[in-house]
Amino acid sequence: MGVLTQELRSRLENLSTTNVSDALDALGLKGSTYGVNKMYENCRKIIGEAVTMKVVAAGLTKSTTHMGVNAIEAAKKGDVIVIDNGGRIDVNCWGGVLSTGAKYKGVSGVVIDGACRDLDECIELGFPVYARATICATARGRVMEEATNVMVSFHGVQVRPGDIVMGDITGVVFIPQERLEDVVAKAETLLEKETAMCRDIKSGMSMKEVDVKYNYENMLK
Repeated sequence: MGVLTQELRSRLENLSTTNVSDALDALGLKGSTYGVNKMYENCRKIIGEAVTMKVVAAGLTKSTTHMGVNAIEAAKKGDVIVIDNGGRIDVNCWGGVLSTGAKYKGVSGVVIDGACRDLDECIELGFPVYARATICATARGRVMEEATNVMVSFHGVQVRPGDIVMGDITGVVFIPQERLEDVVAKAETLLEKETAMCRDIKSGMSMKEVDVKYNYENMLK
């Protein structure tokens, strides 16, 4: 069993990726990404433990497996598949058949440092997809799976199997599994402070008064 207990999952549900990103910064951890967003309007927020997949260029060394199958087989209910394709948007590495397999395995969603395809099928399934782009071209002959459940680099962020993935309307963040409780607690504290700031603004305090009261510039120190 992983570190993401039901209690911690519920607490993360009440937070945003923004809250978590600020908490990571405050704790000196790297986990925020750029340019990976939900691929359709009603794409759900996702939270889960990472099942990773490393993708490389196709070439003379041939693939021995259909890309993505091993990750789906390795996943347990609630996990998120994390794909490292080096940010490439000229070739897809996830499509409709894989989304169907993942959906019926109970996977929470997929997060791709790269592009996906068959987005219409993903929408019909209601399967959450976070990626950099969509493209129609097949992965066949272009890229292949190198390994599943290994440490990967996702836009410069180290992601290991079992690290926590969170995606919402703002973007995607990763939480090192060893620091999950620390990050959640810090994010809750920061959210509480920002909520109090907004409450004071709505009650009539000026922005400058609120800024001074809460020392907003130094909130992450």
